[in-house]
Amino acid sequence: MDDQAKVFENFLKKRSLKLTRTRRLILEAVFRNHDHFDVDTLYDQIKTRHQNVSRATIYRTLPLLVQAGLLKQSLRCQDKDHYEHIYGHERHLHFLCTRCGNIIEIESGGIEKIIRVMAEEKDFKIMEYNIVMRGICANCRTGGE
Repeated sequence: MDDQAKVFENFLKKRSLKLTRTRRLILEAVFRNHDHFDVDTLYDQIKTRHQNVSRATIYRTLPLLVQAGLLKQSLRCQDKDHYEHIYGHERHLHFLCTRCGNIIEIESGGIEKIIRVMAEEKDFKIMEYNIVMRGICANCRTGGE
């Protein structure tokens, strides 16, 4: 069993829930994604292999994965919530193109230090942060040439 499956199973047990076959399929599909994804994209990926997984089950499972610390709802783009798995990954920031929806990740190193100092000054404990810069990517600015 993968580390993320163990983490998820332990999380579910504490809530008197089980790691069902369907939840495991969703977990595996989430961790096969190395890009940001929305529910529709994930559903389409799962549906090609497993016809019996419903969109509603995905909608119910994603919040559990978020609460377990495996997944993050990282941004909202084109009227859809986009997710990424965060278990075992470094923190980062996002540049989001408002025209095409392209998401560019950048390291958060210097900004994270500034935020930490600001939080300490206010005696505030940060549990999570999400910074998204919205603009227009180079491809859209040049007309896709």
